[in-house]
Amino acid sequence: MAQDEVARAERVSHDLRRVMVDNQVRTFDVTDQRVLEAFYLIPRDKFLPADLQSLAYSDAQIALKSAEANAESRVLLPPMFLAKLLQGATIDINDRVLLVASATGYAAAILAELTTSVVALESDAAMSGTAAANLLALGLSNVTCVTGPLAKGYAEGAPYDLILVDGAVECNLDALFAQLAPKGRLLTIETMSSGATRRSGKATRFDNVGGEMSARALFDATVPVLPEFRDAPRFNF
Repeated sequence: MAQDEVARAERVSHDLRRVMVDNQVRTFDVTDQRVLEAFYLIPRDKFLPADLQSLAYSDAQIALKSAEANAESRVLLPPMFLAKLLQGATIDINDRVLLVASATGYAAAILAELTTSVVALESDAAMSGTAAANLLALGLSNVTCVTGPLAKGYAEGAPYDLILVDGAVECNLDALFAQLAPKGRLLTIETMSSGATRRSGKATRFDNVGGEMSARALFDATVPVLPEFRDAPRFNF
């Protein structure tokens, strides 16, 4: 791409980011200036394949297909959901953070603007490799990308002040809770059955209070459940 075309594409991306923040994130009651600045700074389109980049600044959740055979897709959360989760996390610049289900690295890039140390865990090796390349291209050197089972976390880097699960869960959080530092917190979207087929979700913050987990719902949000955090099917008679 010619240099003037690159400059034009960057201007368009910058303008679209501003519209996204002003029309989607701010209007969802996100007021934390550090979070807003991070969303202004990070080009979301860089974390999507070419055929999805036109959707980068929409308010929809975006499905990311894996390059691995039989692997399940990931979902890029709507910007307003991710921003409000991060606001609810009250992130300190010195926090050590574990991001679970990092997909192609967008949430990791946002976190890299908010704190000094991020471990980005992904079970899909191809996506983890894509995330590492995307983060390197943006010069974000404070993120370490690792591959492994999501529900087991990454004990080698524990304890963490903050764990963010970038998707919905129904169960299997115990191993992650065990990797929280004292007064650490875990944020995710909890999904609960609400009838025969409908499911509803709530963004939830868990706080480690003396080894016990205290849960607090933050806002309503429904997104697909990550496979490793699905509850077993139950039969009603």
